[in-house]
Amino acid sequence: MGAADVVPGVSGGTMALILGIYQRLLEAIRAFDVTLVRLLAARRLRDAFGHVDIAFLIPLGIGILGAILFFTRIVSMPQLLRDYPEQIYALFFGLIVGSIFVLLRGLSPMRWRDLIFLVAGTLFGLLIVNAVPFETPVDSWFIFLSGALAICAMILPGISGSFILLLLRKYEYVFNAIGHFDFSVIVPFALGAVSGLMLFSRLLVWLLKHHYRVIMSTIVGVLVGSLWLLWPFQARSYALIRGKQQLVQSSPVWPMDAGGAEALAAGLCIAGIAAVFTIDGLARGKRDRTHGLL
Repeated sequence: MGAADVVPGVSGGTMALILGIYQRLLEAIRAFDVTLVRLLAARRLRDAFGHVDIAFLIPLGIGILGAILFFTRIVSMPQLLRDYPEQIYALFFGLIVGSIFVLLRGLSPMRWRDLIFLVAGTLFGLLIVNAVPFETPVDSWFIFLSGALAICAMILPGISGSFILLLLRKYEYVFNAIGHFDFSVIVPFALGAVSGLMLFSRLLVWLLKHHYRVIMSTIVGVLVGSLWLLWPFQARSYALIRGKQQLVQSSPVWPMDAGGAEALAAGLCIAGIAAVFTIDGLARGKRDRTHGLL
């Protein structure tokens, strides 16, 4: 989940769904409530830890944090995006395409109502990727908002938290701050993430319980629309903003040549699709074995 949320491709929520831990994750997040406060106040620590499923959250949190630090301190994903945009975006593109197929399979057979919300989600996704301002504030309030929106996307199957940061033009800014332990950015971002997580997890549980197919169809549509931005071959325009070259315009183009770079991009795209299918297959096999034992 941590690796998925660092790269603006497949979401941590999608990974949790594929791996069969999504419902447990949502229930654990929801458990941070008044009951937990009462248990802690009564010093019933064992009951409190059991209430929030701490045995699940601790190893999950360590894994997520470890992946984030790896892709910011050891292998800098923002730097790779600048140096090798076609190759990196090709991998992201494949991850998204694979996620779309996996999520669609979960909705099979599709109904007319599902198709309507899928198309609506696609149009909304296209609107988002084409209507985002070229420059966004670096003030604490906007970093707080970015954290809240990104964490909501992280637990939502299909939409990457890093992808939201990419749309908000805060992907490189935030992950560079994490990699360099810049707490002036990390603190408001973390506070926004915690606030968004506490509020949105409850809303999401209710929506998925009462309107599962509508929500999932819309999510898949948003993913389809996001492919416009993630297509690896783009005509990109840059401008000097605050002393740095910033991307100000990007539109998909078809590659004119079929050389080594294009072949590598195609291979990485296929690898991304295969990775999602492989993880989904392994998770399905584990779930089938578990059900067989039951």
